[in-house]
Amino acid sequence: MKNTRARKTFGDSAERVAALHLEQNGYRILARNVRTRYGEIDLIAEDADGLAFVEVKARRGRSHGAPEEAITPRKQLKLVQLAEAFIAENEMFSDKAWRIDVVAIELDKSGKLIRLDVIKNAVQM
Repeated sequence: MKNTRARKTFGDSAERVAALHLEQNGYRILARNVRTRYGEIDLIAEDADGLAFVEVKARRGRSHGAPEEAITPRKQLKLVQLAEAFIAENEMFSDKAWRIDVVAIELDKSGKLIRLDVIKNAVQM
């Protein structure tokens, strides 16, 4: 998927699917595509356990591995930086417990959903 527009459309669609799934499972979506000086946070949500900074990873097929395998140690560090920057810029969240979750979405070649997993506390801080 080299086309940048197609990639963005695919990513936006995956984020919508992830947000809907999270809402159906007790999360409240607070924000989408939040920019910080370190980059963008896909979703910010809240559930009974606190604030969740959610990274959405979606793949068609396994030629590049499972979606969650894209959360490399470098990406984990960046996700922590993003979350910390958001909290620093939004003091009303400074006293809340927070974590980083990953939503892994796999589609078959035709675009049919074959797996959606929510990985809570995907990044150990």
